[in-house]
Amino acid sequence: MTTQRSVFDAAELRAQFTDAGINTKFIASIWKYVLQNPGCEFEEIPDLPSSAYLLLRSKFKPLTSTVNSVFHSTDGVTTKLLIRLQNGAFVEAVIMTYDTRLGKYGGKPRLGGPRSTLCISSQVGCKMGCKFCATGTMGFKNNLKSGEIVEQLVHALRLTNIRNVVFMGMGEPLNNYTALVEAINVMTGSPFQLSPKRITVSTVGIIHAINKLHSDLPGLNLAVSLHAPVQEIRCQIMPSARAFPLEKLMTALQTYQKNSQQKIFIEYIMLDGMNDEEQHAHQLGKLLETFEVVVNLIPFNPIGSSSQFRTSSEQRVSEFQKVLRGTYNIRTTIRKQMGQDISGACGQLVVNLPDKRTRENTGLVTDIEDLRI
Repeated sequence: MTTQRSVFDAAELRAQFTDAGINTKFIASIWKYVLQNPGCEFEEIPDLPSSAYLLLRSKFKPLTSTVNSVFHSTDGVTTKLLIRLQNGAFVEAVIMTYDTRLGKYGGKPRLGGPRSTLCISSQVGCKMGCKFCATGTMGFKNNLKSGEIVEQLVHALRLTNIRNVVFMGMGEPLNNYTALVEAINVMTGSPFQLSPKRITVSTVGIIHAINKLHSDLPGLNLAVSLHAPVQEIRCQIMPSARAFPLEKLMTALQTYQKNSQQKIFIEYIMLDGMNDEEQHAHQLGKLLETFEVVVNLIPFNPIGSSSQFRTSSEQRVSEFQKVLRGTYNIRTTIRKQMGQDISGACGQLVVNLPDKRTRENTGLVTDIEDLRI
C-alpha cells in the first residue's frame, strides 16, 4: 500500500487536484479547516466537490505527524515539541517566547508584547557533522517532506500564536532545498500568512543553493553559520567547510546581498580558546566590514560530558563584541541562552529525553528577529 501524504504537501496536493480536474482554489480552505480543527476528518470539511473528498481520503492525511511529547523549560519561555513522523523517526521543534518591549528601536523601547518564534527542523539528523552541535552526532537519517516541515508550524500554532519562524532546528535546510522552498511558500500563503520578513533560513553556507535562494524566496532573512573568521579554523570545527571555501562563500554572500538588498545574519558560536580571541574578532571584522550584517554571538551549549569544547567566558564574549562594534562598527548581539534544561538550546537538538537540570527563571528576552531596523 502506498503511504498517504500530508495534506500540507502542497506540490503533491496541487498535482493530484489538477489531474482529477478539481479546482485548486479549494486548497487554502482545506488547510484552514485542518489547522482550526485538530483531529478532524476530511469529510467534515464543508463545501468541497464530492470528487475532492474521495481523492483526499484515498491519498492524503490531515496530518502525518503527531506530537509525541511537549517539554516546558524552567526558564518559562521555551517549549520543545518532540514530533513523531510517519516513518517512525522523530524531529524536534522549539517554541521561544520573547517580549518585543525589551528591544530598542531608535533608542526607545519597542511597542508590542510577548510573542513567539518557532525553530523548525528540516531533516532528521544532519550531514554537516559540526563538532559543536548535538544534531551532527546523530548522522543523517532522511530529508523531511515539505508537508512534514509545515506540520511543525501546525502543531505549534495549536499551542500559541507564532509570529516568526527560524529554520535553525535539526538539519541543514539548504540540503533539502525543494521541500524548504515549497514549505515556505505554504507558510507565506493562506491560511498561515507569515511575512517572509519573519522567516529566517540558517545555513552552514551551501553556495549553489545560496546562489538561487533570492530568486526562489525573495524577502526572507538569511543567517549564515560562520563560526570562524578563517578557513582553517572553520574546517576544524565544521568538516563541511572543506566543500565550501570561505572565499567562495563570501563571494556568494556578496552577490546575495547585492540582489536582495537585505542584511545578512551571521551566527558565530563562541568556543573557548578556539575562535574567541581578540585576533579572531579583528579577522571577523575585516572579513565582514564591506557587508551589511548583524553578528549574533552564541555562547556554546555543552552537548554532554564528552564535548571537546568549552564555553567562552562572559568577559571574552563581551570583549569580542566590543571589537566588532567599536573598531568595525558591526552590529553585534549576544544570544540569550534558552531552554538548556530541556536540550532545546542552540546546537542541542538531538532526539533524547531531557535531563532534569534546572535553570533560574530568566523571564522574557529579546529576539534576533527584532534586530531589524
